[in-house]
Amino acid sequence: MNRTGLFIALALWLVIGVVFGLYPELDLKLASLFFDPDTKTFPLKLNGYAGFARDAAMWISWALALPSLIALVVKLFRPDRPLMVSGRAIIFLLVTLTLSAGVLTNLTFKTYWGRPRPVVVTEFAGDQQFVPWWDPRGDCARNCSFFSGEGATAFWTLAPAALAPPAWRPVAYAGAVVFGIVTSGLRMAFGGHFFTDVSIAGLVSFLVIWLAYAMIYRWPRTRFSDEAVDAALTRLAWPGYRLRQRWLGQETGPAPSV
Repeated sequence: MNRTGLFIALALWLVIGVVFGLYPELDLKLASLFFDPDTKTFPLKLNGYAGFARDAAMWISWALALPSLIALVVKLFRPDRPLMVSGRAIIFLLVTLTLSAGVLTNLTFKTYWGRPRPVVVTEFAGDQQFVPWWDPRGDCARNCSFFSGEGATAFWTLAPAALAPPAWRPVAYAGAVVFGIVTSGLRMAFGGHFFTDVSIAGLVSFLVIWLAYAMIYRWPRTRFSDEAVDAALTRLAWPGYRLRQRWLGQETGPAPSV
């Protein structure tokens, strides 16, 4: 998560955006590689093994976030106990996953950006008109193509990779990138997304992760400690914990000062 990675991501974003903006037919040509004109379908979407691989990719991604989510829930229920996972890791992983795979995709672009998916455009036996990535005026009404939520989730694995031990971090980054590319390739093969949908999803996830990492771990003005997160969660959850203890007939004092 250094400046070199940021510059590479921004350069890729610029190249992909400009090239596919000027020549949007490239998206159709890449999608056509997975389309069978004889059956007028994307055959791989009917393959059970490929479908399982798609589901497994999402299970893997969410499994990487699960320890942080469990630690947060336990802390909110038992604020008298220390966090089981690094406080900064909890904030970093859950916030980046929520933003990249939730807010910026499903709650924002996929809701208001009416780009149809490949499987429904006229070039692939559908009934909707193809539009380039930059045009939100497509015929799709909901859960649209731009940009890919599953692609963003798969590339989000760069976040836990950023927390790997330094010696293993390059391998973790490489694994996350390969994982994102394979998962995104499956979405294209199923006719679910165009190349620009999945590539921009990956770049959005990277930029969210890069910025969050810098704010939490690197920049002196914004970074904070694990102890500060633990203390803040203790103060937040203590009133509810104290009330529960009273119901159980056990008196509990004010939140411990840290």
